[in-house]
Amino acid sequence: MTDIYDKLNELYDRRRQAELGGGDERIQKQYDKGKLTARERINILLDRGTFVELNPFIEHRSTDFGLDKTKYPGDGVVTGFGKINGKPVYLFAQDFTVLGGALGEMHAEKISKVMDLAAKNGTPFIGLNDSGGARIQEGVVSLDGYGHVFYRNAIYSGVIPQISIILGPCAGGAVYSPAITDFVFMVNNTSQMFITGPKVIETVTGENISSENLGGARVHNTISGNAHFRADSERELLTMVRKLLDYLPQNNQETSDKKKFDGKDDYRSKLLDIVPFDSVRPYDMRQVILEVVDSNSFFEVHKEFAKNIIVGFARIHGEVVGLICNQPKFMAGSLDIDASDKAARFIRFCDSFNIPLITFEDVTGFFPGIKQEHSGIIRHGAKILYSYSEATVPKITVIVRKAYGGAYVALNSKAIGADLVFAWPNAEIAVMGPHGAASIIFSREIENSENPEETRQEKMESYREKFANPYIAAAHGMVDDIIDPRETRIKLIQALEMLRNKREVRPKKKHGNIPL
Repeated sequence: MTDIYDKLNELYDRRRQAELGGGDERIQKQYDKGKLTARERINILLDRGTFVELNPFIEHRSTDFGLDKTKYPGDGVVTGFGKINGKPVYLFAQDFTVLGGALGEMHAEKISKVMDLAAKNGTPFIGLNDSGGARIQEGVVSLDGYGHVFYRNAIYSGVIPQISIILGPCAGGAVYSPAITDFVFMVNNTSQMFITGPKVIETVTGENISSENLGGARVHNTISGNAHFRADSERELLTMVRKLLDYLPQNNQETSDKKKFDGKDDYRSKLLDIVPFDSVRPYDMRQVILEVVDSNSFFEVHKEFAKNIIVGFARIHGEVVGLICNQPKFMAGSLDIDASDKAARFIRFCDSFNIPLITFEDVTGFFPGIKQEHSGIIRHGAKILYSYSEATVPKITVIVRKAYGGAYVALNSKAIGADLVFAWPNAEIAVMGPHGAASIIFSREIENSENPEETRQEKMESYREKFANPYIAAAHGMVDDIIDPRETRIKLIQALEMLRNKREVRPKKKHGNIPL
C-alpha cells in the first residue's frame, strides 16, 4: 500500500530531476564554455536563500520531430521570485542544457505568467537569456509564444523596471524582448545578439564575420548601443545588476530609497580647477560629476556608447538622481545622432520612475556634417527636446561653460520646462559661439581690415561680452541664478529639497508621438 512517504519521495525525485535540467553531460558543456547553469546564475543574482520557484513541473505537449521522447520538467526555463538588496524581484532564467534553451509554447507561458505577477505586484522583472531562439520543432506556436512575451515587455514598460541579461546566444526574434526592456547586460566572448547569424549573412550578402564581431558584447556596447553594460564574467555582470537595482524604485508609483548621508562639507573648491576658463579647451566632465555627487555613488550607464554625452545614476545627499552631461573630452561635447538617442532614452526612463533629472551642460551645438544630416539628426535631436518637455519629474540644469544654439534649448532649458537653471559665471549662452558669430556679423569689417585675424579676435571678444555672458540670459529670466562653481553641490541639494513634492499635470491623451 502506498503511503505519504512514497508520495513525498516521488515529489523530491521529480524536483531533483527538474533541477538537473538536461543532465550532467550538458551541464559540463556549459562549464566548458565558461558559462554557469540557470540555477547557479539565480543563486548569484538573488539574496541568499530567497528564491522561490514557480511551475517547475511544466512540460511541453508537442509530439512532432521526436519531441515526445525529449520532455524535461520545467521545459527549459526556470521562473520564480526572490529578493535583491532585500527587495522582491521576479525573474526567468533560460536553461541552455534543455533543448538549447529554445522557446516553445509552455516555455513562453511560464515567462508570461511570471511577468504578469511582477506587474501585478509592482516589482522589477529580470530575464536571464540563454537560448537558441524559437523551438523549430514546435512551429508557429513558438513564434506566438514570443509574441506574448513581447506584448508584456511593451505594456509593462514604464510600469516596472525591466532588465535583460544576455548570457549566451540570442538570435532572431529572441533579441526583441531585450530591446524593449530598460537595460541590457552582456558578457564578453559568451553573449551575442543578432537578427540573422553569420552563416545567413554570408549566404545572402557574401559578407564573412564571426558571431562575436557581429553581435558580441563589445559591438553592442560600443557601436550599436543595443546594450548598456558588459563584464568579463557572469559573476561580475550579475553583481552589476544588483548594483543597478539599488538606484531604482520598485515601480512607477514609488520613488527610489533615500539613503542616510553623513557628509558635512558640501563646498567643493576643486571645481574651479577642473573646468578650464578657455571655452575651447577640453576636460573630463566626469571629474565635475564626482565632485558634486555623493562619494562613490556615480553609476554610469551606456559608458562606451556615444561618449560625447554621459548618462547615469548617482546620489546627492542620499537622494537618487539621473545625470545627463555633455562630455567636452569627446567631439567637444556636441550632440550627434547616437548621443541624442542615448540621452532621450535615459531621460524617459528616469521620468517613468520618478527619478529627478540633473543636466550638466557644456555644448557647442548639434554636430554638423552631411552624414549626420542625411542620417536624420533632425529627427534624432528632436528626441531630446521631446523627452525633456514630456518629463514631469524635478528638472535642474547647470550650465558649466558653453550653451550654444538649438542644443542649448534642447538640453533642459527654461523654455522646455526646466524647473531651475543655474549658470557658472564663465558660462557662454548664445545662438552660436563667438568665433562663428563674429565671422558672420562682422564679415565685411574683418575682410576689409588691415589685420583680419586681430579684428576677428576683437569682434569675438566684443560679442562674448555683449551677447554670450550668462547675465543676459539671467536678465531675461532664462537663468534662475548665476552661482559660484564651488557652491554647485549646495545649490543642487537645496533645489532637490525644494522640488521634492513637485506635481505637474499634462493634457489628457492616450500617448504622444515621439519622433523615432
